[in-house]
Amino acid sequence: MAHISDLIATDIESYLAAHEQKELLRFITCGSVDDGKSTLIGRMLYESHMLFDDHLAALEADSKRVGTQDGEIDFALLVDGLAAEREQGITIDVAYRFFSTEKRKYIVADTPGHEEYTRNMATGASTADVAIILVDASQGILTQTRRHSFIVSMVGVKRIILAVNKLDLVDYSQEVFDSILADYSRFADDALALDAITAVPISALKGDNIVGPSENTPWYNGPSIMDYLETVEIASTSQKRSFRMPVQWVNRPNREFRGFAGIIGSGTISPGDKVRVLPSGTESVIDRIVTWEGDLEVAGAGRSVTLTLADEIDISRGDIITTADNPCGSADQFQTRILWMDENAMMPGRQYLFKANTQTTSMTLGQLKHRIDVNTLEELPTKVLEMNEIGVCNISLSSRIAFDSYDEDPTMGGFIIVDRMTNNTVGMGLIDFALRRADNIHWQSMDVTKESRAQQKSQRPRLVWFTGLSGSGKSSIANILEKKLQAMGRHTISLDGDNIRHGLNRDLGFTKADRVENIRRVGETSKLMIDAGLICISSFISPFESERQMVRSLVGEEEFIEVFIDTPLEVCEQRDVKGLYAKARAGELPNFTGISSPFESPVDPEIRIDTTQVSAEEAADQIIDYLSRS
Repeated sequence: MAHISDLIATDIESYLAAHEQKELLRFITCGSVDDGKSTLIGRMLYESHMLFDDHLAALEADSKRVGTQDGEIDFALLVDGLAAEREQGITIDVAYRFFSTEKRKYIVADTPGHEEYTRNMATGASTADVAIILVDASQGILTQTRRHSFIVSMVGVKRIILAVNKLDLVDYSQEVFDSILADYSRFADDALALDAITAVPISALKGDNIVGPSENTPWYNGPSIMDYLETVEIASTSQKRSFRMPVQWVNRPNREFRGFAGIIGSGTISPGDKVRVLPSGTESVIDRIVTWEGDLEVAGAGRSVTLTLADEIDISRGDIITTADNPCGSADQFQTRILWMDENAMMPGRQYLFKANTQTTSMTLGQLKHRIDVNTLEELPTKVLEMNEIGVCNISLSSRIAFDSYDEDPTMGGFIIVDRMTNNTVGMGLIDFALRRADNIHWQSMDVTKESRAQQKSQRPRLVWFTGLSGSGKSSIANILEKKLQAMGRHTISLDGDNIRHGLNRDLGFTKADRVENIRRVGETSKLMIDAGLICISSFISPFESERQMVRSLVGEEEFIEVFIDTPLEVCEQRDVKGLYAKARAGELPNFTGISSPFESPVDPEIRIDTTQVSAEEAADQIIDYLSRS
């Protein structure tokens, strides 16, 4: 084995190149807080003497380093250094550490155990071959142990090392070890789809059973942690799957060359192979496989390539190139498993962005079927998913995507959920299967169109969307506006918040989730009114910017007119015609906008009206003037 001092003097890239032929094993360490993940990683790096880490390079030159012969790094100092990284904020990301032995190269995903960083752990697990689940022998199986185990199983990790750590704190008791293994096995049998569980009694601090057998556990005859990692078979399943390559960009430096660049997600490809491009379904034949090192005769999963085709066909970023004889599916509605990662709860009915490989489209979350209690494994009814909760949910996309189920091909079956307003990743999901109704329901072409209906009425259909606090004057202004438009011979329809809740939305309350669904339904109804050629006047508090933007995108930017009735809260309370604010202040009306539930003011509405400065008549005239000019 090479020592750290050798690596410090050697260019890392050159060293990696020398080890190019070694097998690469990716693994993740996870478990609850203080189960000993950093100590275990530190021990493995220390014992293997093969750390590729800038932090340790700095330690090598540090005057406080405890030196030994051959330049070994003091183990306590190494672990202190790893712990110090967490204090410096590195816990917000996954820390990937690299080391090597004579047989293999390793990438370990070092993820924090705190519950708020579950998203980081899920990210690290998504590419792992093996998961090391640590359990503190003095604590036993904890909720985070179960949650992390469930997630690694969910994302397709089939082999687990159950590392029962800190055996030195319980006098290396076989009874404690056997009890924890029995508890975990019961949980795994009921909840996890695993190929194998290998339980190892360890003390990461003392080094027991990390790289070799320990005299402190004579009752244990199994492999050490490193023995297992050195000998476990690395499943090259990604190479055995059918060919899939998401197109990242189209490379056309001149008229003679047009290639499609990307990273091969699974399978292999060779010149002459017949391929199909999805979602269009167009077929062609591979002409060349181009790389910086030259053309290849074969390329497999994980390789960055540029493919040229025998035919000139339309391909763009987001398309998927697949084998023609076994292409992936194409659909726009799915059943999925979702891990929610955001502090704000997941809202069924709200629109998010769906991102899978290079494919991006709008996504609407359907009603949750259930959430999964990681402690009891019960499927519990719920309306929302809170942070770190896992649930099963149908989703609907605004356009068809190419896909495989996650269990068939993680490359094509995994996705992330992005908040449209903040652009933050708020969840991750796995596709179980496409919903058959996605293939059985088709958009019916009609001869009478929105344009012809509007022409018949001699008007331009619009959605005038009033938003503002209760008591701001929305309904009063909308009522006057419609009367004035009708007097001008315009064809109109009004949708009012209170009126709609007496019929279409009578089943909805005023929770955040119900408010989201309320506006989703109203948005779809408003779109139907626009399609009928009408001027639709909708008056709803609509407190969330995300839902207002959803309605805007639903009907189209040119037909959506947002009217913000910008009346101060204290003025709305003074009016309080319905006595609602008084009840809300008294705690009799929970989730009341402006008091116990937020109102997100429009950022850039088409029209802003301050009713403390203008009358309702003047406000209506102001809106009509805008309509006539736009």
